[in-house]
Amino acid sequence: MHQKDIPLGKTSSYVEEYTPSLLFPIPRAQGRGKMAMPPFRGFDLWRAYELTFLAPNGLPQCYMASIKVPCTSPYIVESKSLKLYLGSFSQTMFNGPDEVSSVISQDLNQLLNTEVKVKLYELNSSSMPLVDTSDLILENDPSLADVKFKTFEVDSSLLRLANKKENISETVSTNLFRSRCPVTAQPDYATVTISYSGEKIDHASLLAYLVSYRRHQGFHEQCCEMIFTDLINICKCDELTVSCSFTRRGGIDINPVRSNAHSFDEPKRTPRQ
Repeated sequence: MHQKDIPLGKTSSYVEEYTPSLLFPIPRAQGRGKMAMPPFRGFDLWRAYELTFLAPNGLPQCYMASIKVPCTSPYIVESKSLKLYLGSFSQTMFNGPDEVSSVISQDLNQLLNTEVKVKLYELNSSSMPLVDTSDLILENDPSLADVKFKTFEVDSSLLRLANKKENISETVSTNLFRSRCPVTAQPDYATVTISYSGEKIDHASLLAYLVSYRRHQGFHEQCCEMIFTDLINICKCDELTVSCSFTRRGGIDINPVRSNAHSFDEPKRTPRQ
């Protein structure tokens, strides 16, 4: 498939019979460009909330699903194509959730040339619970009351270390992150969580930097990798994990995580998700 065939931003027909050819891969290299990225590990965690198919007796079944793609995969899946693909299960009969997860895994493994982990969840409050965060929310810091935010195009020069030199380990978040789709220019919203150890980062400068993505057009995965790269290169973090929990579009949310830490958790499901 060629880039001109990408379904994002185009009028699409909604197919109701299982059609794996609806899936569209995008090379990761396209978003990374010439960015000199430091080493990292991580994954992209996709959560789908509108997965439905038919049982052998014709009774509709409804599930949620998680799809975990390693960041080392040569491709990502284009988000609208995944929505259309999952929608194509709606009038197809399967023997149960295990068969459905196996089919999705096989199709995405082949498309992305990697090992994708797929899990289906029952529709109850404990299957995929919301998690309240106890992290420091940058925009709630009283010391930022008089700070002026004027930059809305990505500017890594905004980042700086705190005036008081000290080595710490901390986790901070912001709910104010906004970027734009590189194809449609539609806004994407996220909670960004940054866990790091090393010399303390000035909170006002960090929030100003994250706010500067407000008009940036980039895929979710690219934004996460840019943030990780800038923090490593400029702030020299000893250990760093960046999680970007984007709100859902088309019944799917995307949560890229990039880290050089020895261990790190899957991103929390935020109240907006």
